[in-house]
This record gives sequence, structure tokens and C-alpha cells, in this order.
Amino acid sequence: MFGLGIIGLLIYAYTIYDVLTSNFGPGNEKIVWILVVIFLPLLGTLLWFLVGKRSARQY
Repeated sequence: MFGLGIIGLLIYAYTIYDVLTSNFGPGNEKIVWILVVIFLPLLGTLLWFLVGKRSARQY
């Protein structure tokens, strides 16, 4: 059980790092994504990898 918590924490930390290092166009998208990931950890992480990464790659 403890190992799953560490894996979850590592995935969460990687998500924050990935959002911070992604290229976004002009605007506040990066700030919005950081807030989503911080305040909704599980849902924010899933949304980032399903939706956010694609929108960040366009720029």
C-alpha cells in the first residue's frame, strides 16, 4: 500500500513539472492548468494527460 502512495506522489509531481515546462501560447492557460492540478490532484492529473497536453503542443 505504501508503494502506491509513493507512485501516486511521483505522478503528481511529474504532472506539475510537465505543466510548468510545457509551451503555451499567449494567455493564462499555464496558470489555470497549475491551479487545476493543485486543487484537484487526481482529476487534474487525468485531465492534463487527456486534454491539456494536446492543447499545449499546438503552440
